[in-house]
Amino acid sequence: MSWGFLRDLLSGVNKYSTGIGRIWVAVVFIFRLLVYIAAAENIWKYEHDEFECNIKQPGCENVCFDHFFPVSHIRLWTLQLIMVSTPSLLVVFHVAYRENREKHHNQKLYKRPGQLDGGLLCTYLISLILKTGFEIVFLVLFYKLYNGFKVPRLVKCDIRPCPNTVDCYISKPTEKMIFLYFLVATSCLCIVLNLSELSYLIFK
Repeated sequence: MSWGFLRDLLSGVNKYSTGIGRIWVAVVFIFRLLVYIAAAENIWKYEHDEFECNIKQPGCENVCFDHFFPVSHIRLWTLQLIMVSTPSLLVVFHVAYRENREKHHNQKLYKRPGQLDGGLLCTYLISLILKTGFEIVFLVLFYKLYNGFKVPRLVKCDIRPCPNTVDCYISKPTEKMIFLYFLVATSCLCIVLNLSELSYLIFK
């Protein structure tokens, strides 16, 4: 995937955001997107190849890996990053609609097409609600899929075709757990920023 599109999207949204919204863009771009590309992606790159069980029964290692990692962390993070960023497209599209409408009527219809007022304010509020909702849904999904925010060193598996309970080992569990906590913390920070911006705009 080309991350350039996501970067351009976030840069476009930055023009129409409040001060809190600009902080959110910075957090997503620096602490999530760049950390994901520079470090996290490489840590989980060979997670299946480095998952080892103390038995060579054909198929056992595969079913155990699938049981403990039903969805790859890295793919779920990618999906989360895309989903929390795309509601911002609503704001970009609304501003483009305003600019196109002015061009079509060949007159000034708005003080500034990108100013947060009227319909654009409603669109912006909806995008904040959607971003917050996606963040919460993905945090709950992570928690449910992996039985909490932790990466165990050893997992015990007794799923067929394993002949008995076998020990399976996850590579670099401490390093993975540190990045897991970091990404969960930045997700929580984004929720706080979204709720703060939502409150600020409503009370303003």
